[in-house]
Amino acid sequence: MTKHTTGTREQWRAARIELLAAEKELTRRSDELAKRRQELPWVRIDKAYKFDTDQGSASLADLFRGRSQLMIYHFMLGPDYKAGCPSCSAIADGFNGFVVHLLNHDVSFFAVSRAPLAKVQGYQKRMGWSFPWASSFGSDFNLDFGVGVTEEQQRLRSGEYNFTLQDEKAVAESGGGAIGSAIAQGVGVDWPTFFRERPGMSTFVLDGGVVYHTYSTYARGLDGLWGMYQWLDRAPLGRNESGLWWRRHDEYDKR
Repeated sequence: MTKHTTGTREQWRAARIELLAAEKELTRRSDELAKRRQELPWVRIDKAYKFDTDQGSASLADLFRGRSQLMIYHFMLGPDYKAGCPSCSAIADGFNGFVVHLLNHDVSFFAVSRAPLAKVQGYQKRMGWSFPWASSFGSDFNLDFGVGVTEEQQRLRSGEYNFTLQDEKAVAESGGGAIGSAIAQGVGVDWPTFFRERPGMSTFVLDGGVVYHTYSTYARGLDGLWGMYQWLDRAPLGRNESGLWWRRHDEYDKR
């Protein structure tokens, strides 16, 4: 016998209708937040950033590829990584399929990582993805947009992530816990090296020939972009997590 609450179809329907009201309120609230994102002030970008892409060297403006909007996923693949972050990889499994729709709605899309282009291309080929992916190696782009820290910052304790100041030395010395250390081991580096990269998403607009930064989100702000969790949140047992259970999609049969 199940330990979960059971009931009649009528009882289920009544409870579901009550939940539906809460879901509709959440949807309305989400619509309001989307509007507030669009109302944020734009910040002009005058700094010159250089990226390496499959088509050659590119500026930030070049990444728009003739469109007025640009969305960037800050993918954790550092210069010393042997493979991409498995969490970023799970998110990428989702957007790899729908990027074509963005591209046909005046929205350019790129993943950006600090690893050199050859490493980016090798990992992308391994995973079978086709979305645009650029390297910011040698650029301040990751640091300036809150998805990277330096060894010096880790020594001096100074850093910021998700709009919050934090002690980077303490973070580095924490070891990342069981999940963090396992992920770091899985990309082939130690925890301090792994966590010099951070996940995030940033958006930009090109208006009158000028690039503006419009929005960025980090940490659990990325939950809504992580497709598998949107499905698991509706599964009977929810996320049902204990430890690091997810893998890169080509690794499940290797466990």
